[in-house]
Amino acid sequence: MQLDLVSIIMPSYNAAPYISASIESILAQTYTNWELLVTDDCSKDGTQAILKEYAARDSRIHIFLFDENKGSGATRNKSIEEAQGRYIAFCDSDDRWLPEKLERQVSFMQQHNYAFTFASYYTCDEKGTVKGMVIAPPRQTLVNTKRDDKIGFLTAMFDTVQCPKLLMPLLRKRQDWAYVLMIHQHVGDAYALREPLGIYRQHENSISHNKLSLIKYNAAVYREVFGYSKFRSYAYLFVFFLPTYFIKRIRNKINYRRYRRMWQDFNSSQSPNGQ
Repeated sequence: MQLDLVSIIMPSYNAAPYISASIESILAQTYTNWELLVTDDCSKDGTQAILKEYAARDSRIHIFLFDENKGSGATRNKSIEEAQGRYIAFCDSDDRWLPEKLERQVSFMQQHNYAFTFASYYTCDEKGTVKGMVIAPPRQTLVNTKRDDKIGFLTAMFDTVQCPKLLMPLLRKRQDWAYVLMIHQHVGDAYALREPLGIYRQHENSISHNKLSLIKYNAAVYREVFGYSKFRSYAYLFVFFLPTYFIKRIRNKINYRRYRRMWQDFNSSQSPNGQ
């Protein structure tokens, strides 16, 4: 396997309770040729002090500090602009990766010459206890992702040799889904490793925890990426997106029962709990 540099994009905002665990999961990667670019969106809770400590410890960690709050799209864009790697990957400041995430995914992309990949991932509660798993479909097309976002952004990775180093639209919410659609437009299909490679933290009171509360933001994605009118955006959302979303919810409940033992084994063997 060719050890090309991977640029890891991490936005942060008042993430002091979780960001150390996220960074530690990157430091634990078996694939070591990476750079972590963290742009902080004017945090007030001590996040910046934590970031400075990690940057002083490891030269692969680069931090950029905003002096005013601009939103996660702007923070990710700053890191993308500074990225030097062939591959670009994403990990939010409250999520974590399993140790072999980069090694498995880079190998997968190089073996098949894939430009855009993703993977299955675990979900955990605010305390870090694994509660479920989202199983990635083997392949996602632009049409599939347009109808429902099945690509966990914490597992997404693309090859800048085959895809331009795109910047995100500055939407306040769902800019990650818009970005995935933009990558699809440039490289076509995305391919998945079916094994879980990350841990997505779900916050009980967050807007994104309930996708139905994001309807207006989802409609904005269609207008931003595809140039749809407001009427066409909502029509597409209600005819295609929402039915697919409810089907996915049912499938996830079935998967919960099926893989509950797997999660229990994972908790005991990998000890992912932590802040």
